[in-house]
Amino acid sequence: MNARWSWFNISSVVVGFAFLYLPIVLLVIYSFNESRLVTVWAGFSTKWYGELFQNQGLLDAAWVTVRVAFLSATIATVLGTLAAVSLVRFSRFNGRTLFTGMVYAPLVMPEVITGLSLLLLFVSIDFGRGFWTVTLAHITFSLCFVAVVVQSRLITFDRSLEEAAQDLGCPPFQAFIKVTLPVILPAVISGWMLAFTLSLDDLVIASFTSGPGATTLPMKIYSQVRLGVTPEINAVCTILIAIVTSGVIVASLLNKRREMSREREERAAH
Repeated sequence: MNARWSWFNISSVVVGFAFLYLPIVLLVIYSFNESRLVTVWAGFSTKWYGELFQNQGLLDAAWVTVRVAFLSATIATVLGTLAAVSLVRFSRFNGRTLFTGMVYAPLVMPEVITGLSLLLLFVSIDFGRGFWTVTLAHITFSLCFVAVVVQSRLITFDRSLEEAAQDLGCPPFQAFIKVTLPVILPAVISGWMLAFTLSLDDLVIASFTSGPGATTLPMKIYSQVRLGVTPEINAVCTILIAIVTSGVIVASLLNKRREMSREREERAAH
């Protein structure tokens, strides 16, 4: 057997993937458990999914989470893209070092520190905590991830395409919209999806910045898990896993289709 595929390597890979994904598989399986005891299998049933849609508390928390994630991811994508363009296109301007540090600070800042600092900010300016404070907090920490993704694509972008459009009479902003943006759009979409997923998953920062009527789904799940895992929790987690998995698969298929289309166009051009 090839040394790269020794039994030790295969065992390490199997153990690693089992450690990562076996708990998720067990969670999905037990979401179809007949028994209310989540650790005792009593037969296949989908009744807990029906019970989930009767649990108004979880439904309200899920709706808040989706709204916060969609709004914060959209605003963070716009701001993160603008920040990336500024860092790539304008290499020298007053305060660039400070601006770069402020953009990338949430990447290395512990979430506890970020959440506590935002809490103190909202309290000091007497801004009532609720839906908008959670949204602003998620914009703050997800913006940097969008900036990193978009900046990595802009660095490899061929500026001659945009310059050619301007030479043909296209204004700079219109050249960016019609030439640059379509090219970097996959990176922008990836940044949006990353920001959306980070917002869905956040617990620490939302716990500091939330208020009455702004309980997110991770906060709701955490508060219920402390009293014991229920089958409804397994069901809602399974639905989240299905949504995220479907999004990843669709994005991968679209990206593969785009690459195949580009390869066909290049072959046709030659």
